[in-house]
Amino acid sequence: MKGYILAAGEGIRMRPLTSNIPKPLLPVAGKPFLEHNIDALKDAGIRDIVLLIGWKAHRIREHFGDGKAFGVRIDYVEQKERLGTAHAIGMVKDRMDSAFLCLYGDVVLTKESVKGLVNHHKKVKGSVMALTSVEDPSRYGCIREQDGVVMDIVEKPEVPEGNLVNAGAYILEPEIFEAISETKKSPRGEFEVTDSFKILMKKTHLYTHKLEGEWIDVARPWDLLEANRILMKGLETKVEGEVSERATVIGAIHVGKGSHVKAGSYIEGPVIIGADCEIGPNAYIRPSTSIGDHCKVGAAVELKNTIVMDHTKIPHLSYVGDSVIGERCNFGAGTKVANLRLDEKEVMVVIDGVRTGSGRRKLGVIMGDDVKTGINATIDVGTVIGEGTFIGMGALARGTISPRSKIL
Repeated sequence: MKGYILAAGEGIRMRPLTSNIPKPLLPVAGKPFLEHNIDALKDAGIRDIVLLIGWKAHRIREHFGDGKAFGVRIDYVEQKERLGTAHAIGMVKDRMDSAFLCLYGDVVLTKESVKGLVNHHKKVKGSVMALTSVEDPSRYGCIREQDGVVMDIVEKPEVPEGNLVNAGAYILEPEIFEAISETKKSPRGEFEVTDSFKILMKKTHLYTHKLEGEWIDVARPWDLLEANRILMKGLETKVEGEVSERATVIGAIHVGKGSHVKAGSYIEGPVIIGADCEIGPNAYIRPSTSIGDHCKVGAAVELKNTIVMDHTKIPHLSYVGDSVIGERCNFGAGTKVANLRLDEKEVMVVIDGVRTGSGRRKLGVIMGDDVKTGINATIDVGTVIGEGTFIGMGALARGTISPRSKIL
């Protein structure tokens, strides 16, 4: 069986994190989240993979190449114009002559989930749609099913029936391409795969499979934190660098080559530390924290449930919790990130000009690349900071801050 991953999107709602990095390459649990999905497909026996690319396509090609380094074979299809998911799937008509696994690029699946989907297809011997349960089904395509077969698909209903939704993962038989060829443009000018499925369902069964493992749709920046938590479960300790005998480690950690965890540091796993990093002395790193390559976490710094990308330095006396920090950022001494509202209500964030609930009680900062803070800078709960911004000594940053701003 071949795999097909749709990874062409621009990731506008993920900005500022995607201003320089294509969404599929955003790091989660120590590596790009697209790489986690490729690992999951490989683990299920799928080693022939096609990637649909678009936004910053060269970056994805450079990272994955022909796939040999990842134990798979990767081909590419480039989507120049976004015409909907049905159009995207139809682009591989000439490459798929048997059943294939199709996965949305912004969905993160565990290895158990992919194996379960593949095994269910072997039983039903027909096209299968993966389903999952969510608290707020109004954001997704709600599914009405009966006896393991899809009966109806309702896109983003105002009043959902139940909480089962389309999980963005399918095993499709080649007959899907005929249904796509009969699909008309929707009112918003796209070829919707839900319309293709409804055409298919008139001719044959579209089976359902409830995913066994955890599932996350990485649609907004803070979703990376949940994906990070899920993918760090079951982490096994691997130390390629150096951990001081006077450091304390509880739980599983990864420490990359050339990294040094200095004396007095206290780490509660699961924690991932990339290559050529300097940690401590006396740093406190709490669970579900993932630190990229060439980073510094200095004396008396505390990190909690945070993703820190490559070449970022948080040198000393700072606190960062429940946050995503971009590449090449530099924190002045004493920079503090607030992550909990005083009233302990849901943290609200402005994304793409829209004020929206994060669904989280704790959320710190979403920080783009190349941001610098002065000493004793303070960052409020749920702040989004655009790339290249400068936050001065003792300044307060809050709300949504445009790229290359100065907060003094």
